[in-house]
Amino acid sequence: MIERESMPVDVVIVGGGPAGLSAAIRLKQINEELEVVVLEKGSEIGAHILSGAVVDPKALDELLPDWRTMDCPMAQTPVTDNWHWLLTKSGSWNMPHAMMPPLMSNHGCYTGSLGNLCRWLAEQAEALGVMVFPGFPAAEVMFNDAGAVTGVITQDMGVAADGSHKPDFQPGMEIHAKYTLFAEGARGNLTKQLKARFDLEADCEPQVYGLGIKELWEIDPAKHVPGRVIHTQGWPLSESDTWGGGFLYHQADGQVALGFVTALDYKNPYVSPFHEFQRWKQHPAIREVLEGGKRIAYGARAINEGGWQSVPKLAFPGGALVGCAAGFVNVPRIKGSHTAMKSGMLAAESIAAAIAAGSEHTELADYDANLRESWIATELKKVKNAQPLVAKFGGDVGTVLAGADMWMRTLKIGLPLSMKHHRDYEELQRADLHKPIDYPKPDGEISFDRLTSVSFSFTNHAEDQPNHLKVADMELQRTSELGVYAGPSARYCPAGVYEWLIEEGQEPKFQINSQNCVHCKTCDIKDPNQNITWTTPEGGGGPNYPNM
Repeated sequence: MIERESMPVDVVIVGGGPAGLSAAIRLKQINEELEVVVLEKGSEIGAHILSGAVVDPKALDELLPDWRTMDCPMAQTPVTDNWHWLLTKSGSWNMPHAMMPPLMSNHGCYTGSLGNLCRWLAEQAEALGVMVFPGFPAAEVMFNDAGAVTGVITQDMGVAADGSHKPDFQPGMEIHAKYTLFAEGARGNLTKQLKARFDLEADCEPQVYGLGIKELWEIDPAKHVPGRVIHTQGWPLSESDTWGGGFLYHQADGQVALGFVTALDYKNPYVSPFHEFQRWKQHPAIREVLEGGKRIAYGARAINEGGWQSVPKLAFPGGALVGCAAGFVNVPRIKGSHTAMKSGMLAAESIAAAIAAGSEHTELADYDANLRESWIATELKKVKNAQPLVAKFGGDVGTVLAGADMWMRTLKIGLPLSMKHHRDYEELQRADLHKPIDYPKPDGEISFDRLTSVSFSFTNHAEDQPNHLKVADMELQRTSELGVYAGPSARYCPAGVYEWLIEEGQEPKFQINSQNCVHCKTCDIKDPNQNITWTTPEGGGGPNYPNM
């Protein structure tokens, strides 16, 4: 039995992203005497934050109304120019603004680094007295005898790969709290356990995901238009029987953030989201922007795409889900930071009221109810069928139907349907039903290989530590993941973590290069047998994203 130090606080927040930091700030705004701790698994706040990003300032205006005059980095670049391109293999067509539903507008939004916004939010939180602890992943949830959440245990440090304790071993700390907020982002490992324990998805559709892969470029100043926002759909995914789209945002300091999202409900196990992204960059319209520039950062992260019907029950005894842990992304707008922040604020208000009333470890039913009556619900209900319509009918027909549904809901005459989801791994089909995809080789100028790309994520993990990627049944991995599905893990992972080593006369070997892991969570989502589980590695491990 490991002896652990303990720390009693009023509220512990797992995750230093927009939702968690907004909750922390709101708690201290309401009651400066509350003891609030934020745990962040990255080496610093923002190290694991990856988003486009075009930010709707609605929640930020409510949280910190003077943010534009407080040296907030997001205030640097307001959106000035908005385009939506439909791509064919060699051409593009800009969708007229008149055809776009009003809720798709980026008027009044800002483009910049969400990681830097989180760094700034952490400064505001600490100025209010919030204790922010980067490099401390929450590894385990604590419960009392009644089954209520009572806090978390942080990850042990200094454990060797064989499980033994190294000379610098430090046991994790028990953080005991009256209430615990889980703000882990999409597919958090503790959130996943809590959903199962409290059956939080009993009355909603299953969550589905996309994989977003992003690069940051410095481009030719003559091509840079600060505030220009471009979204694309169509090619190349139109050739792979899946859907998704790209983005290209002209941000501050001559930089362009560009990326590509592939929906993870694809059927063909030969699809490689990473290589689809590399193909997309070679489109003449995209390549024209990038030529003469240089890539300076790379990263990847899973994104919630289930929409309103996939929002689970949010509260349970002693805790609640906020932000992308619950899933508030507006898929057509490709935005979720404003809804994530608002959810954190609403949870904070419920917790502050409960503590003021002398309660602890109770279920915050008013948080769930208040959120479902908030502008988060109003916004997400208008786009609730966009993702499932495109998923069901494809990029062309589905986009038309989704657009019609959004227009009608904007006019308050929405179509009388609520589309259903299947979990992403359930959609994957046997390899013998599909042909391998011949992706072009990278040119080293616009398109690149995976391992070179990972070096631009500045990812690092302590080498001698237990593998944080757990395979439950290695024989099942060989007979099914490889034998039936042709080893899709080697293609869906954007960091080259998984390899099948096949030598004549020998059993295939499943090699896991966990050092490369950028914490995108795709393996946990897309493995066809749900045989791989992502867990937290030692604190501070993973990517170290600059300006992402």
